[in-house]
Order: sequence, then C-alpha cells, then structure tokens
Amino acid sequence: MNLKNSQLEVDTWIKEHGVRYFNELTNMAQLTEEVGEVARIIARRYGEQSEKESDKNKDLGEELADVVFVVLCLANQTGIDLQAAFDKKMDLKSVRDKDRHKNNEKLK
Repeated sequence: MNLKNSQLEVDTWIKEHGVRYFNELTNMAQLTEEVGEVARIIARRYGEQSEKESDKNKDLGEELADVVFVVLCLANQTGIDLQAAFDKKMDLKSVRDKDRHKNNEKLK
C-alpha cells in the first residue's frame, strides 16, 4: 500500500462524494469509534470474552479499513505526508529497536 496514493484517493473521494472533510475533532471522535469497533471484535473473537451472535458476522478487515480511512482523512486535513512520516518512523525503529526484540527474554 502506498500511503501517498491512498491519501490522494481519499481526498478525491471526499471531494467527489463527501462534500467536505469533517472537522478534525469530529474525525478524531470517528477514529475513536472505529478503533472501538476493532477492539470489540478482537476482544470477543480472540480474547476471553464470548462473542455475541450479533458480532459473529462482523468483518475485522472492513473495520480496520475504516480506521485507515479516517487516519488518511486526518493526515490530509492536517497537511501530513503520511508516507514520509511512516518511512521516517520505520527508519527510526530499524535503528532504535534493531536488537530490542531479539534480546527480549519474554519473546523467546
């Protein structure tokens, strides 16, 4: 997935179908709601809580895609080049955490 292209695709969709971006606070609330939906599925499907019948057909991939969509919206409306930010973060993690997880006794 190329984040720069995804940001452009979301921006085009917003302009053609969405009228305009929701404001940043509304999108932050929307992001929180979408992350909550992901958490509910994971907690019930993979955690110790039992899954309700009404949740069994929920699509985790679709909910994760909702999270990505709102993150892309927030990046667009705040002027963040998410591809550049992600590449920078991966470079940082590659240096800072190069051996961290290999040396973690809890992971062995």
